[in-house]
Amino acid sequence: MKSYKILTVCLGNICRSPAAQGILEHIAAQNELFLEIDSAGTAAYHVGNPPDSRSIKTLQRAGIDISQQKARQVTSADFNKFDWILAMDRANLANLKKIQPENNRAKLVMFGEFNRQSAFGEVADPYYGGDEGFETMRLHLNEISEAFVHYLQTKTED
Repeated sequence: MKSYKILTVCLGNICRSPAAQGILEHIAAQNELFLEIDSAGTAAYHVGNPPDSRSIKTLQRAGIDISQQKARQVTSADFNKFDWILAMDRANLANLKKIQPENNRAKLVMFGEFNRQSAFGEVADPYYGGDEGFETMRLHLNEISEAFVHYLQTKTED
């Protein structure tokens, strides 16, 4: 089976994209699918910082440790390093398209498009809300990640 390099992207790389990275790694391992996964933000607000403590705690309760991740900003080189770049919302997708080089190898998509339950393919940003928003985010990302892993397992074209 083919292996893939995946980049998950949100705005600051401290809530959704590190959570998506951890959840995707967890689900891929459960399904014996090899994915090389990283996360990044379209903005440089939190470069070098760990994920939001609420993301860390929410995922720890689900048995997933993201505490060692460090925020970084997306670079134009990422578009040739990764097979898939998965944006968490339309604003980040638009920002990614602005820096996307021509003739790059990455498939740039909204991550939520892999789950029909997603509102317009977006994963809501829980940053300015309470703890319940992080649990909702985790559940949403889990559903999308399962659908994405299933898609990769059944994908026949490259």
